[in-house]
Amino acid sequence: MKLSFFMMPMHNMNRDYHTTLQEDIEAVKLADELGFAEFFMGEHYTCEIEQVSSPMMFLAFIAKQTKNIKLGTGVLPLPLYHPVMAASHIALLDHLTEGRLILGVGTGALGSDFEAFGMVEANRPEMMMESLDILQQIWSTNAPYDIKGKYWNVQLKDNMWPDLGVGSLPKTYQQPHPPLALSVSSPNSHSMRVAAQRDMMPISANFVASWVVKTHWDTYVDEMTKLGKKPDGSLWRVARSIFVADTDAAAEAYVKTPGGAYDWYYDYMFTVYERLGAPGLLAPFPDTPVETITHEMVRDNFVIYGSPETVARKILEFREEVGPFGTLMLTAHDWTDKAVMRKSMELLANEVLPMVNAALAEAPLQLTA
Repeated sequence: MKLSFFMMPMHNMNRDYHTTLQEDIEAVKLADELGFAEFFMGEHYTCEIEQVSSPMMFLAFIAKQTKNIKLGTGVLPLPLYHPVMAASHIALLDHLTEGRLILGVGTGALGSDFEAFGMVEANRPEMMMESLDILQQIWSTNAPYDIKGKYWNVQLKDNMWPDLGVGSLPKTYQQPHPPLALSVSSPNSHSMRVAAQRDMMPISANFVASWVVKTHWDTYVDEMTKLGKKPDGSLWRVARSIFVADTDAAAEAYVKTPGGAYDWYYDYMFTVYERLGAPGLLAPFPDTPVETITHEMVRDNFVIYGSPETVARKILEFREEVGPFGTLMLTAHDWTDKAVMRKSMELLANEVLPMVNAALAEAPLQLTA
């Protein structure tokens, strides 16, 4: 199993923007030093707590401050970009990172972002797929272009001076393009079928219960079987909130501290889902009555916490339950106590992961269905 690192990012209300950005940078550099295989950064515009408006800009900045960690967009909301702009920016970033880029794409998530862009009623899933098709056509062919779509047209044929290099769009460093990833969250998500159809790496979100994550793998296996392909769990990334301390008692106390990094996060997410009229999407179990769900219940069921030994056991049990994911994606939380949060990452990388991989080596769960 490999470790990955995902930032929405997510910071408590009223924290200084510059300070939280420096915190994010420090956390990514630590992940690289600890041997994390990947890092993904989200994209949001209109929310104070997760205001990184350009993961591509952030990744370009962090690329020269890290050595080995792969750098992913988590995700790039393609409906917000003209395909020519997206294709060119992605190609540039792939070269700046020297092939460390993973292109995670999606439809976007914040209603306030959609409102600001005038896209509340837009068919964003359809737009995303059209954009992806256009991107791949731009990267795999040369101008002249006369691509006609439902949402975008790309024409480049009348203003071309090949002898001066005018009329060309850049290609990516990785060929035919960077690895593609797709995030999924809802039960039995259709996005898992899209990932299977398009040979994309599926990423299951951290703010869903284990029973939902299991439906992701079951859906993926079903679609791959229909396509005559062999499901490969090594391509599947699963995000979780994880906290490791020296003892179980210390970990539990920290996770359950009112207003702390984990308690605040799930209180916030629960409030968001309540206002959307969808608290049932956070149900810890399929039969949990919606009216009984609390943020504490969600927090205690969604966070994997404990001593290194306990967390290793819980990760193995979780994987046995949901399916053979190959990469565990740590979700970033606010560094309300920097030393404690740094130590948690260090314990996860240096003690928990070796125990997990030792156990998998002795009795491996098959990566293929």
